[in-house]
Amino acid sequence: MALSAKVDVIVPYSDLSGSALFSGQPREREVDGLHDPRFRFSIKLYGAPALSLQEFSHYQQDLIIGASLQVSPPLGQYNKNKLVNLGTNRWFIKPGIGIPKAWGALTLELSESVFLYTDKHDNFGNTTLEQDPLYATQAQLTCNIKPGIWAAVSATIENGGRTQVDGIKNDDKQENTRLGVTLAASIDKNHSIKLYGNYALHTRVGTDYDQVGLAWQYRWGGGL
Repeated sequence: MALSAKVDVIVPYSDLSGSALFSGQPREREVDGLHDPRFRFSIKLYGAPALSLQEFSHYQQDLIIGASLQVSPPLGQYNKNKLVNLGTNRWFIKPGIGIPKAWGALTLELSESVFLYTDKHDNFGNTTLEQDPLYATQAQLTCNIKPGIWAAVSATIENGGRTQVDGIKNDDKQENTRLGVTLAASIDKNHSIKLYGNYALHTRVGTDYDQVGLAWQYRWGGGL
């Protein structure tokens, strides 16, 4: 049975403008450019053969085991004399594993991943930044309501990622939990829409926010 795999390349671009107080002093920053790119290789190791469009229309999912590896090199815009940058000036590597299991219309997905960071020697203030591994666990339950319509609820737990600057540890270990909900519907064989929301249940360190969004997806090529 043939394995299925894919490669993703992500190159974000941003235009940023803002002001803040840092150590009691006002700071302003206007910058635009590229973030660090991300390269991800994903492979299904068990239970998900490569299929044609016609074969996929009759495929019944059972147990799947997959793995991925994401790498981000420090190629984005970075200025060590600025507090806010689009690039991080360090590598990160993110291995992960995912295991979904289907029971009729319900599918439970469990995944575990870890961010591994290199040291940043040109940190702001001519310092060296080090960061512990950041672990992420996610569980998602998906329900196929009827052909072309599905809904999902998910939970994500992040733990770790404590930093230190020039050997002095910061009190910034992450212990964060988020809840997500998604509703998706196909309009026709090429178009679909997705309504999603993310909510912070507990945030110790990091970005504490709630988010609601609407996405439109278009698939080109032959239909099923």
